[in-house]
Amino acid sequence: MTVEARPLVLGNWKMNLTAREAVAYLRDLLPRVSGYADREVAVAPPFTALPAVAPLLKESPVGLAAQDLFWESEGAYTGEISPLMLQDLGVTYVLVGHSERRRHLGETDRMVNQKVLAALRSGLRPVVCVGEQEAARASGRARSVVRSQLLRALSEVPRGEASSLAIAYEPVWAIGTGRAATPADVSEMHACIRSELQRVYGEAGGAVRILYGGSVSGGNIDAFMESPGVEGVLVGGASIRLDDFARIVGFRRPA
Repeated sequence: MTVEARPLVLGNWKMNLTAREAVAYLRDLLPRVSGYADREVAVAPPFTALPAVAPLLKESPVGLAAQDLFWESEGAYTGEISPLMLQDLGVTYVLVGHSERRRHLGETDRMVNQKVLAALRSGLRPVVCVGEQEAARASGRARSVVRSQLLRALSEVPRGEASSLAIAYEPVWAIGTGRAATPADVSEMHACIRSELQRVYGEAGGAVRILYGGSVSGGNIDAFMESPGVEGVLVGGASIRLDDFARIVGFRRPA
């Protein structure tokens, strides 16, 4: 475990739940996930639900995250959300570079880097998503792809900001498919990511939590959290299924 002792469970709701549905869901969820002092929990609702859920989470141990941000603080950027707007709502974490944004919306490594820097300038904590396509894994290029994404995303991020970062390793072929990576594969990739972080940031690289994401469920969470190098999870579809997410939050802590 890194300097940040508590693992992080972060639920990414994606494009699901209206503001009213989000509030109702959290009212059911909060009593079930509020008793864990040894782990951190956060949820990332869609932008439209952030103002509605922020008051519920303000006095709770569950943190508020956003699914994306733009790299400018204000201006003529129709449809975008600035880091200052998120900060104003009480957002702590923000996802950056999720594979669905890369694949469907053309987000590049350069754009990811701009967003990481913007988040840090505004006091937000970016959760930087990296992960390989199935073809890259089949051809033995998984490590090089992830390493390249990581280094480009963190370009110009100073050592003093390293502790504000989290990295989410999400193999693209495992997202939303039900085909989770094996714990051994995840540990191997997390070790590669850790090595790069420590090469770039030295000892400060040990303060960066590395999460796994990709078809995480109540049925496989314990195996992942018992795997070396896994310091939390980024949960997609299961995060809006009440029983499943409560089970994930309540994972068995390794001895």
